[in-house]
Amino acid sequence: MTSIILEARDLRYQYPRGMEAIRGISFHVRRGEKVALVGPNGAGKSTLLFMFNGMLRPDSGMLLFDNRPLAYDRDSLRELRRRVGFVFQNPDRQIIAPTVWQDVAYGPVNLGLPDDRVRAAVEAALGAVGLAGFDRRPPHQLSSGEKKRVALAGVLAMDPDLLVLDEPTNALDPAGSEDIMELLDELREKGKTVFISTHDVELAYPWADRVILLRGGEILREDSPEVAFGDAGLVRKARLSVPLLLDLHRELERRGLSLAGRRPRTVLELVQAVEQATRKAGVRPPCGTIHVCDVDMTGREALAGWLSSHDGISIGAMGTRAKQRAATEGLPLDFSSGVIDKCILKALNGRSSLILTVGGMVAQVERRVALFREESGADIGVRRLGEA
Repeated sequence: MTSIILEARDLRYQYPRGMEAIRGISFHVRRGEKVALVGPNGAGKSTLLFMFNGMLRPDSGMLLFDNRPLAYDRDSLRELRRRVGFVFQNPDRQIIAPTVWQDVAYGPVNLGLPDDRVRAAVEAALGAVGLAGFDRRPPHQLSSGEKKRVALAGVLAMDPDLLVLDEPTNALDPAGSEDIMELLDELREKGKTVFISTHDVELAYPWADRVILLRGGEILREDSPEVAFGDAGLVRKARLSVPLLLDLHRELERRGLSLAGRRPRTVLELVQAVEQATRKAGVRPPCGTIHVCDVDMTGREALAGWLSSHDGISIGAMGTRAKQRAATEGLPLDFSSGVIDKCILKALNGRSSLILTVGGMVAQVERRVALFREESGADIGVRRLGEA
């Protein structure tokens, strides 16, 4: 059974001379989950998040981390903030040092780590967020997306168990938002628990394992995304909109198309449901193959040789290092977001594709395709580069 890493019991908080911002909130977060706290501006999202690492202390109720009530003495808060990494909505509130290296090193240095461990922690954190080589850059010269990554690297250098991000895609363009959310997926694959706040239902719906709908400091619903957002009346009460895919799914059913299975969370799932509802009896055309390349384990010549024998194949990249590798070698990307599902759609049309990725994300591709194969009966193969 998955253990609980964070639990809130009847939390309440009122700002001085202000209204009650948090009103009797209870919930829990399981280790390894991706949870999205979703609500409009003023719902109390940031206030609640500030309690997770002791920046705010509830007026009543209790927060537990790793089954222990939070303590607010200096030493306890120091340890809590090492294990609960917080990334502010505005990274300029978090970045304080004159260079990227100094900023990311701030936490490990304050922990009293020796120089070699500080250096290893900073290099690993910058590599994880795709900022290797940015060591001496002044933060004020970075883009908004790069600043977000510096702030996240500063947190990762402390090796936290729980990552908490307040509006992680705020002020980012669509490509930057996709990169940040994909990075959070990578970190979850590496064992981190991720908790975000957002008002963007289109971001939260396909990404989260679980959604908490918040309005006026109260939880309206806590459930899987398709259930939490599936109640249109409740979503309107939260001053949010129903995700587009759910709205389209509901409209198709209103028009008499019987769509079996759960509500779709991706374009692929919606297309599959429509195809199953409309397909006439017949033989399914042969599916294409999804090839997967771990760029950390595949040399430049090996990849170039493979591509030369698969001319015209569609290429997607998942993860910062994979995208950097594609840019370095001048590989045009057909897909840079929603890569697995888009490659499955290609395979259903009988076309093969290549996914560039790293480490544990290779296994994620295999799991996702295996699950789709089991659910749909489509015989889509997955092959790692180097396999016969």
